[in-house]
Amino acid sequence: MITTSAEVYFEEADELLAKGDLVQACEKYYKAAEEAIKLLAFEYGLQDVIREAEENGWDSKTLNDTVSELSKRLGDKIIDAWASAVTLYTARKFLDKDLVELYREGVKAIVEEAKRRFKGEG
Repeated sequence: MITTSAEVYFEEADELLAKGDLVQACEKYYKAAEEAIKLLAFEYGLQDVIREAEENGWDSKTLNDTVSELSKRLGDKIIDAWASAVTLYTARKFLDKDLVELYREGVKAIVEEAKRRFKGEG
């Protein structure tokens, strides 16, 4: 069975969370979401943002543009989920375990969507 990079990062983040390494877990959760967003861009054939990424790299503007385009297909839930990932990354030094677990659910939603799409499950 093929595992996406987003799934790998998510599993690593869960392991770090279980060990109590909240900062590293937050960083891995963000990376999982980022990889899932990239995968979804390719799976949905979002040529404009893919071209933007080729020119500028996957910077925060390109990622946000991708999420905006994905929301047209997946609804606002993708924006909320991405907001969870961004919060985990930007506030990683200030979050307690309960908040990390809460925001983790948003990242999980993105990773699961990418997994379904990539593996042809939806």
